[in-house]
Amino acid sequence: MSDIHTRLKEIRTHFGLTIREFSQKIHFSHSLYGQVEYGNREPNDRIIELISSQFKVSKEWIKNGTGEMFSESPPDLRLEKILEVYNTVNDVLKDSLLDCSKMLLKIHHKRNGGG
Repeated sequence: MSDIHTRLKEIRTHFGLTIREFSQKIHFSHSLYGQVEYGNREPNDRIIELISSQFKVSKEWIKNGTGEMFSESPPDLRLEKILEVYNTVNDVLKDSLLDCSKMLLKIHHKRNGGG
């Protein structure tokens, strides 16, 4: 069974986040969180609570590795990533992204018998 620091890293990597990105999502200092994940500091109840509520991870799994990792369906962070891209480009590229999305949706519907 892995230790708590390994489980914290497993949560972070499950979502494909860097330590900085992960710590921003839980509103925690990335340097302090990095020390926790690397095993230089023990996670306190506040960190565990923040991770559990933000990522829907079971507190028992974080603390002891028992039970299922997720207490409910984990959040889908892909929309946030799409919005980050969208918010960094100009209006012409925003329109192109929208057009591409519509085209992909049409392809999806055709392949799945929806149109």
